[in-house]
Amino acid sequence: MKRTALTIALGLLATGQAQKVQVPVPIGIALAQTSNTALLGQEQVIGARLAEKHINAHGGIGGTPIKLIFQDAAGDENSAINAFQNLIGKGNVVGIVGPTLSQQAFAADPIAERAKVPVLGPSNTAKGIPQIGDYIARVSAPVAVVAPNAIKQALKLDPKIKKVAVLYAQNDAFSTSETGTFQDAAKAQGLNVATVQKFQTTDTDFTTQVTSVLNADVDLVIISGLAADGGNLVKQLRQLGYKGLIVGGNGLNTSNIFPVCQKYCDGVIIAQAYSPAQPSASNQLFVKEYRAQYKKDPPQFAAQAYAGVQVMVDALKVLDRQKKLAQWDLDDLRAALNKQILAGKYNTPLGELRFDKEGEIMQKEFYVAQIKMKDAKNGTFVFLK
Repeated sequence: MKRTALTIALGLLATGQAQKVQVPVPIGIALAQTSNTALLGQEQVIGARLAEKHINAHGGIGGTPIKLIFQDAAGDENSAINAFQNLIGKGNVVGIVGPTLSQQAFAADPIAERAKVPVLGPSNTAKGIPQIGDYIARVSAPVAVVAPNAIKQALKLDPKIKKVAVLYAQNDAFSTSETGTFQDAAKAQGLNVATVQKFQTTDTDFTTQVTSVLNADVDLVIISGLAADGGNLVKQLRQLGYKGLIVGGNGLNTSNIFPVCQKYCDGVIIAQAYSPAQPSASNQLFVKEYRAQYKKDPPQFAAQAYAGVQVMVDALKVLDRQKKLAQWDLDDLRAALNKQILAGKYNTPLGELRFDKEGEIMQKEFYVAQIKMKDAKNGTFVFLK
């Protein structure tokens, strides 16, 4: 008798603890709104907000609106961890788009993995991100796929390139991953990596590194860093007399570097996972809405954040057709959402996307652009063929 009563009590307790999905459906956004990484994160916030506005204006998820819950993940690991904990524990989100940096993802993603909350990385391109766990995927193509295209384009512009200098931010996981890819790609093209120079993402004086580059008498400089440090490095290279081509990594892939390196940004080559010219209806609608609000073409980081929100919503729409989202237990929906994200095919501003079984993005199209400055602070990315 006592055992029966205890069983019933535990059953009621279990039933009482089951939490339903909230309405509007909360989706977590953990991006860098502050710190030097905000030069990238602010573009991502714009992309995510545009996606939310568009989705809710077109009926949400089967008539149910979504609500993005933003947490500032800044540019360090602890801020990203706190953001993830708040979104999962207090925000009761169904999934998370974020964080901005790969280094933050290695610290924060395991928290979501343990809580069984699906994560879509919008700009985590370092090696090993999807392998963090079963609930971790990304809409940002890995640097190993994208970065070599920039070197190939540099060789098209100047076939005489023989000697290369490589510089990278040694305190950033993405930059250390990207520089390995760049160095391998340069050697694969028959180039001599004459010097490798390290710096910190917090550095502002690069005199030592630039002097080494000039002494090596190289034809091409390849930089893996973030927007603030990378932009200042480009500026100091030019000011001290380097005249050859410069390839920038994904961390420099933002118009926010224009005010940093100013007229010296001109000519920098950067591989892209996104182009405003991508002809799909999804992208052209995104470009139209972005231009209407910001009077310029959308950058890659905004497009990837938009795609992250869209993929999560498209997967939720499939589940909503099975059973209205408000009727799901939150834990059950999170698990089902993770499976559906990996199973689906998505038409996004990045083009058609799929995922492999580990959560790695399968993207078809990539691009290379070269910066053209109009004046000291304003420029544009010109896509090369």
